[in-house]
Amino acid sequence: TPQEDAVCKTLSEANEFAGSQTVIRVVGGWVREKVLGMESDDIDIALDDVSGADFAEYVLAYLKDKGVETSKLAVIERNPEQSKHLETATMKVEGVSVDFVGLRAEEYASGSRIPEVRLGTAEEDALRRDLTINALFYRVDTGAIEDLTGRGLDGACSYSSSLAVTV
Repeated sequence: TPQEDAVCKTLSEANEFAGSQTVIRVVGGWVREKVLGMESDDIDIALDDVSGADFAEYVLAYLKDKGVETSKLAVIERNPEQSKHLETATMKVEGVSVDFVGLRAEEYASGSRIPEVRLGTAEEDALRRDLTINALFYRVDTGAIEDLTGRGLDGACSYSSSLAVTV
């Protein structure tokens, strides 16, 4: 939608404003819904080399520099006891609620169901996801869908016989 395009443009411009080379990816429900031809207002951003809170600060600084009124930035702290393994930052961008988080990798100790979590690569993040269709990424810089598991788009096809990507 035009509003989603404006969000992506703002994030890209904030990245450039900060002098950052961070790869910005939309992940999860929004990508899944778009691939299935549905609408979504669930924009989750996964970042390859910076925390969600740090990137959200880039966005705030950029918007303030442009003289744009900004929303409050909220940071949900890491809390492994509640299965919250990485901090998440959330704010409104172009009137849309956006969550920011770093990509992550999970490793399980023998006999444990609670993972040790660290920042990871896009491939590691995709492979740890619960459903392959939820492992699809939308690259903000290129506008391309990334299927790093090689099975996410196949999963989408099983849900929709006429797969069309409209982003």
